[in-house]
Amino acid sequence: MQLQDKRWIWYLLPTQITAQGLSTVIPLYVIFLGGNIGEVAIISALQNGTVAIGSLAWGKIMDRFHNKRAILVISSFFVLLCSLGMYFTSSINILYGLAAILGFFMVAKGPVTQLLVMESVQKNLWSWLFAKTSIISTLGMLVAMAIGAFGSFYFDLRPYFLICAASSGVAMVLSTAVKGENIHLERSSIAHSLHGLRYSISNYHFIFPKNLEAYDFRHIITLFKGRISHEIGIFYLATFFFYFGSNIYFTAWTPFLKNLKYSDGDVFLNYFIQMATMLVIFFIAPKIISKLGEERSTMLAFLPRLLAVMIPAVSSIFLVGSLGFPMTIASASLMVIAFSIFSTSSSVIFFKSIPQGFEGKYLGVNSAVTGVGIFAGSLVTGELTKFSGYSIMFIFAAAVLVVSLILFRVYFRYRLSHKMV
Repeated sequence: MQLQDKRWIWYLLPTQITAQGLSTVIPLYVIFLGGNIGEVAIISALQNGTVAIGSLAWGKIMDRFHNKRAILVISSFFVLLCSLGMYFTSSINILYGLAAILGFFMVAKGPVTQLLVMESVQKNLWSWLFAKTSIISTLGMLVAMAIGAFGSFYFDLRPYFLICAASSGVAMVLSTAVKGENIHLERSSIAHSLHGLRYSISNYHFIFPKNLEAYDFRHIITLFKGRISHEIGIFYLATFFFYFGSNIYFTAWTPFLKNLKYSDGDVFLNYFIQMATMLVIFFIAPKIISKLGEERSTMLAFLPRLLAVMIPAVSSIFLVGSLGFPMTIASASLMVIAFSIFSTSSSVIFFKSIPQGFEGKYLGVNSAVTGVGIFAGSLVTGELTKFSGYSIMFIFAAAVLVVSLILFRVYFRYRLSHKMV
């Protein structure tokens, strides 16, 4: 099978240019308008919250109507409108609303892409096509950052929203290449596919194949009662702290760079190198995991992530001039190296831990826990930084990641000593 046989895949390139471009330029624009890390954190929290809601809503819509092309076109159209709205506004309060709308519609392509892959090729080719989508998506991120880095020499931030709008328009046109298929998989099928699960955790974080009930969270609730009903509860809690601590770093990163008096071009360049590193590690991570195993790889992934967080924490007084930029590059690169390894190894471990027949429920709970962690990380970042400064904030993020590391260690030991069904 050749890539050109799946022309629909190319909508991912402009879609990802828009998504990564907006996620980078919005915090910069908030700071440009006179905002600080508090406002950036609120926008991040609002957008992450609507991303989680959108993941559930668009999954239900897709299961009901099976019209993937319409969903992609509608999504791109509203992202285009939000981009134009941000270009024309100078109000941070309006940006709050636009960011929330943006998160809801931008996430629609996630479950659509996953099901398109699984419907388009035979099962033994899923891994190949998921890899192609990941590569194209990462290339889109690189293009977005390259445009920002070079464009900052010629124009300010506001015209960048027009570039994002134009890119979303191109994605809307390319989405028309998505044809109606005779096969209609529902979003619950992703829960039964390791390839779909790995792609989801690495790219979108949220999948809700089934409607959740309070009873589905029992394995977490019993932990706070001093009992363990299933070791998966420890995994959930470890995952929560991982994304909680990680998103504190990611929410603060752009304001932190601007606080160091870095130019907008420097910020875009920092993210460009980060994305390039992620593309390289994409090919290396599976080999590392294959050699070390999933459990050791998961534990090992915490080392570069902790180093990434501690670099700005303990060296902030040196992060200026020629010395500072290489150190920020090292920090940003270590973060994506760690996540590439962690997301792949942990998704395999999670998939193996799910009892047969409960995939949808367990994946939904994991997505909910991840969403709460990301949302809480965004909210905490602004208040903590305003109260104690960037160094303490990064140290706090590192401490949260250490808690996650300890919980994963407990999970692996408990799983070995208790074979529970």
